[in-house]
Amino acid sequence: MTLVPVKTPLVAKKMFPNYVWDIATDDKVIYLTFDDGPTPEITNWVLNTLKAYNAKATFFCIGNNVEKHPDIFQNILNEGHAIGNHTQNHLKGWKTKATEYLKNIAEAEKTINNQIPNSKFVNRQSSIINLFRPPYGQITHKQGKALLELGYKIIMWDVLSFDWEKDVSKETCLKNVTSNATNGSIIVFHDSVKASRNMEFALPKVLEYFTEKGFTFEVLH
Repeated sequence: MTLVPVKTPLVAKKMFPNYVWDIATDDKVIYLTFDDGPTPEITNWVLNTLKAYNAKATFFCIGNNVEKHPDIFQNILNEGHAIGNHTQNHLKGWKTKATEYLKNIAEAEKTINNQIPNSKFVNRQSSIINLFRPPYGQITHKQGKALLELGYKIIMWDVLSFDWEKDVSKETCLKNVTSNATNGSIIVFHDSVKASRNMEFALPKVLEYFTEKGFTFEVLH
């Protein structure tokens, strides 16, 4: 199992202050994010679950998946959620040259933006997708600097659910979130088949738990 901590340490946030790890607020607001979709087996289930709690989220989409499943992508937009760029092909930044990485992100941006005008819902980001999350959290200084200069916000996280990790139980996945999230936390889930066992168990309970505590769930922008 990965040694990445569930709760991002303050020292890591201070080392990379230009990246967004959480949102500073005194309000009871949580920012749910979902990586790797859209996926036929799971994304629509996520949308229905969020809708039941009047919750909004941010979906970091893989461009190739948007191309393959444009109808599901439209469902995300039509439900009023925000969209982020997660590269065209889920590249590992540490193993990819900066020029290739940026080209892949640009391809994903084009793919995503080409779909937005088809939506009946006017996305709050209009036709500009300026949110980016690096797959695996892997991004080099050169890649990050270039993306910031292009106007992207690089969205990292405050809490990892570890829903994708097969050695993490459903109960632990849930506890990872409920025990660590607080005002302004950015939480990572995945609308992917790999993560579905843990995520389908944890997400409804996370929504119920924090709703009962007076939290709302909003999009990043």
